[in-house]
Amino acid sequence: MAEKTDIARSLFEAYQKQDRVLGERLIANDFTFTSPYDDAIDRAAYFKRCWPTSGFFKGFVLEKVVELGDEVFVNYKAITNDGREFHNVEILTFTGDQIRAVNVFFGATYKNDKFVKQAETP
Repeated sequence: MAEKTDIARSLFEAYQKQDRVLGERLIANDFTFTSPYDDAIDRAAYFKRCWPTSGFFKGFVLEKVVELGDEVFVNYKAITNDGREFHNVEILTFTGDQIRAVNVFFGATYKNDKFVKQAETP
C-alpha cells in the first residue's frame, strides 16, 4: 500500500500536469469535492469543473503534508500565472489507496508580497 502522503502529492502533480489518467486512478468512484465554491460535488463534476483550471496556476509549493489516520492535511502555496500567491489547506480523506473526499479551505492572496483584497461576498 502506498503512503497516503505520496498519493496526495501525486494528485497535485497530476492536476498540474493535466494527467487525468493518473487523477482518475487516484480518486475513488464515490469522490466528493468541497470548497467555498463547491458543495460536495461528485467525481464527474470535479473533473468537468475543477480539473481544467490547472492552467491558471504556474505551480504549487506543498509546504506541509501530514497524515492523520485516513486523512492527509496539505498546506500549500499556489502561484498563479499572473504572479499572485495564496495559501490553502486541503483535507484529503482516503479509502484504502484512493482519495474519497477533498475539502478545501482558502487563505489570503498576495502579489509582490503585498496583500490583495478579494471581492466581498454578499
